[in-house]
Amino acid sequence: MGTNTWSEREAAVMAGSTAVPLQEFIASLDNTCLPRILQVCSGVYFQGSIYEISGSEVCFSTGDLVKVTNIELLSVSCEDVANSETFELPISHTGLFKVVPEEMPYSTVEEMVSLRPVGLDSCLPFTFTSHSKMTFGNLTLGAGRALTVLSVERHEGQEDQVRCLVRGQQEASAEVCIPISSRGTFFECESEERFTLREIMSSPSLRSRRFRFVNAAKCDRPLILSPVYHVQALMNLRKNVVKFPSSLEVDVVDVTELCKDVNFIVPLSLSEVHAEPHESFPGVVEIIEDPETRSLFKCAWLPELRKNGRLIFHKKGTSPMILLSTVKSRKTPQYFLVSQQYGGRFRRRPREFNSAYELYVASIHSPGLKVSVTRNCEEVEEEGLPALSVGEQLEVVRCDRMVLPCEGQVGQKQSVEALLCHRLQESDDEDDDDDDETDEVQQKDEKEEIFLPLYMEGHFVEVLGDNKKYKLSDLGKEFSLPLDVKVVGRDTELEKDPLFGFSCLRIEAAMLEPTIQASLVDRPDCCFEIPTQWLSMSVYFTKDSLPWPKDQPPKCQVERVTEVADTFFYEFRKLGNSDADPPPRPPKRNMSSSAPPKKSKASKKSKKADKSKHQLDKSIPTKQFSDLTLNNKKRPPAPPPPTNEEDEPPPLVPRKHSAAELTAGKALPNTYVQMRESTKKVIMPNFEDVDSDHDYETVDDSLAVMMKTAQENVMHY
Repeated sequence: MGTNTWSEREAAVMAGSTAVPLQEFIASLDNTCLPRILQVCSGVYFQGSIYEISGSEVCFSTGDLVKVTNIELLSVSCEDVANSETFELPISHTGLFKVVPEEMPYSTVEEMVSLRPVGLDSCLPFTFTSHSKMTFGNLTLGAGRALTVLSVERHEGQEDQVRCLVRGQQEASAEVCIPISSRGTFFECESEERFTLREIMSSPSLRSRRFRFVNAAKCDRPLILSPVYHVQALMNLRKNVVKFPSSLEVDVVDVTELCKDVNFIVPLSLSEVHAEPHESFPGVVEIIEDPETRSLFKCAWLPELRKNGRLIFHKKGTSPMILLSTVKSRKTPQYFLVSQQYGGRFRRRPREFNSAYELYVASIHSPGLKVSVTRNCEEVEEEGLPALSVGEQLEVVRCDRMVLPCEGQVGQKQSVEALLCHRLQESDDEDDDDDDETDEVQQKDEKEEIFLPLYMEGHFVEVLGDNKKYKLSDLGKEFSLPLDVKVVGRDTELEKDPLFGFSCLRIEAAMLEPTIQASLVDRPDCCFEIPTQWLSMSVYFTKDSLPWPKDQPPKCQVERVTEVADTFFYEFRKLGNSDADPPPRPPKRNMSSSAPPKKSKASKKSKKADKSKHQLDKSIPTKQFSDLTLNNKKRPPAPPPPTNEEDEPPPLVPRKHSAAELTAGKALPNTYVQMRESTKKVIMPNFEDVDSDHDYETVDDSLAVMMKTAQENVMHY
C-alpha cells in the first residue's frame, strides 16, 4: 500500500467515523472477536509522546494503527459517585457487592428485566414496586405493593409474561402473571443479591449498574465499577508486542473492515526465526534492529548487517562446530568457530602443563598420559615435593593420597591428594646394542613410583606417540578435549584459510549450535552460518522475491571458519565451567615448629644433570649453595646466639645473590657483618684499578680474622 493512498484513506476514516474512548471500546470486546484494528484519533497520548506504563514504553500518535491481538482482565476501577475519587481492586478480590437501586423510575416491566444480568444463577428473583394501581384481569394491585419476579414465561405466539410473587396481609402470598409490556411507574427495590467482581465484569448489564460493598464499613456510598484490561497489540514497525492498560485516555476508531489488507510487521528474533517451519525458507528478510554494539563476532559479514538491510535466509539447522584458540604465548590471542565440514588436515601438538593439577585434569580425559619434565624441581620433603630433572619422563597413573612427613596444626600427620606417576628411566648409551625385548623388560623393571601433590607447581610437556594427519571430525572421535593441534594442510576450498600458519592451536570444545544459513542479497551464493543463540538482532520476513529463477537455487559456498571475539570465549567458558572445582591449596604446617623444610638428596640422574649444567666452585659447599639460590623461597633459621660475645664472633647471615653470580659459580662475600662498636671501620671499594678482574676491600687485621672465623662458621652451618 503506497504512502499517499494510505494518507487519503486515513483522512477519510477519521472524518467519517465516530471515535469512542479506548476504555469503553475494549470493555465491549472479548477474545472471540479479536484481532481488531484501531486507529488513534485524539487523547493524552499522541504526537509521539512516550510514556512508561508498567515497565513498557507506549507511544501513540494521531493516525497510528493498533492491531489488538489479546485482552486480559487485570483489575477493576472503582469510582465513588459522591466525590469522584477512584481506586482499583484486583479481579481476584473476594469481597461481595450489592446492586444499588436506580433512583430513576422504569416505564415498563420489560425495561427492568432487560437490565438484569444474563447467564447468572442469581439474576432472579428481584423485587420492584409500582407507584400507581395495577389491574390484571380480575386482579387489582394497589400502589406501593411489592412484587418479586420469579421467572420469565415465554410461549410461542403469545406475549411474554413475568411470574411474580405478591405478599398480602398475615404473610399470605399469591402468584400473578404480568405481561412484560405492562406500563407504569416502577421502582426497583434493594435486593439481597450478592455479586463478586468477576461476576459483575462478565455481564454487560451489571457493569452499567452501581454497587456498594456488602460490608458497609468499607464504603456505603454508591460505586461505578469499570474493568481495566491488559491489552496486547501490534503496531507498525515496532520491535516488540505493545502492552498497555485499557485505561489510557485515548479515543479510537474501529477500522478493521477498512484495513484488512494492511500488513503489520511481526518482528522476530533470530531464535524465533529458527523456530519457524522449514517451509518459511528460503526467504528475504529485512533487519529492523542492528546487532548489539558489543558484538561477539569478528568476521567480514558482520558489518553488512545494518538496519533496513536485507538478507536471504536459505535454511535453518543445527551445525556441529568446534571452538579453537591460539596458544597463550601470543600477545593477542585469537578465537575461531570452525564447522566440522572444514577440510584442512591437523597434526597433534604436545600440550604444556604448569602444575600437577593440570596434569590430573588432562589425565581424566587422556588415560596413560605421558609427559616430560622441562624444568628442574627441588625436593622439599616436608611438603611432599619430589625432585624432578629436565628430560625425565613421567606416566600418570591415577589420583591417590599421600601422607606428608610434617605435622599439621593439630599435631597429626597430614594426608593430601596427589598424582601417582611412574618415573620412566632411560637406558644408558652403552646399552643401545641390546635387543628390543631386553629394553622392554628393563624399562618395566626401572619404573619408579613418585607422588606429585596436586598443589605442586611444575613444567611439563606432553609426550606424543604418533605423527599422523587427522581430519577435524576424526580428532573429535579419537581424542578428548582440549587438544593442541597444528594445521599442516589447508582447506583447498577456501580462498584464504585463516587457520593455516599458526604454530599451535588449541581445540577448546565441541558444540552443536542452532544456525541459520544466510547470504547477502547481491551475493546469494556466498553463505555464512549465524549462530542464533549468540547474535541479538530483529528481522521480519518480507514478500520480496528471491534473486534467482524459480526452483533453481544457486550452489552455495558456506564460510567454514568464523573468527569470534574474546568475549565469546569467556561467555562460553562461564557456561561450561561454572561448577568447576578450583585447584587445591598447599597444606597448613604447624607454625609452632621452627625447623626448616628438609631437602633430601636428589636422585643420581638429577645430580648428574645439575653437575653438567652448573660447574660450582669447590670452595662453596653444596648445602651453602642451595641456601643461596633464588629458587629457595624459605629462609634458613637464624643461628643460635653466642654464649660469650667477647670470645665468639657474631654469625654471618648469607645474603641473596643474583642469577649471574650463581651461574658464574662464585658467591660474593657478605659485607653485612655485625661488628662491635669499637672495631667498626668504613670499608670502601678500591676504584683505582678499573681494569682489575677482582674487587678488593680494605680491612684491618683484626677485622680480617673475625671475618675469616665467621666465614668458617657459615661454611659448616
